[in-house]
Amino acid sequence: MACVSLIIVCMYATNPNSHNPSSPASVRALAMLRSALSAPYPPDKQDAPPLQFNLEIVERTPPTPDQIKTIMSYLQPKGSENPQYSAILSAHASAPGLSEQPQTAAAISNLVARNPKALKWPLVVDWHGGRASVGDVDGVKAILEALRQRRDGGVEDDVNRPTGWFS
Repeated sequence: MACVSLIIVCMYATNPNSHNPSSPASVRALAMLRSALSAPYPPDKQDAPPLQFNLEIVERTPPTPDQIKTIMSYLQPKGSENPQYSAILSAHASAPGLSEQPQTAAAISNLVARNPKALKWPLVVDWHGGRASVGDVDGVKAILEALRQRRDGGVEDDVNRPTGWFS
């Protein structure tokens, strides 16, 4: 079973199952993931089974520096050594400007702990498949499609396979 995690910040929510209404992308992403677990997937094929994966919803807790490093490795092009942290930072007025942006995973984690609006949301990670989507509902669709292809035997995982000379 695949492990997909959806990380959502609910800064003002008092109910742990509710979400910040100012983040419609997070609400849509969560609805898509829940639907993929409980209804035929893809939705236009009524005879298709639902996807099977563990959905973990993390609220009010920023990603750790190690999680950020891993997520960045999923997002950056193969062979790229310098993570582009600006790819996960939002353009929100309270986020730091380009010249003030943190340049390490630990600094990003600290920034998001102080200011959750500094990160693009939703943050969806398929830890097993080595995929992530940040601030993009289309990226969530791509993760679900990869899970569907894996379920239907259309693609194999490439996680933990040797790269470079051995591939």
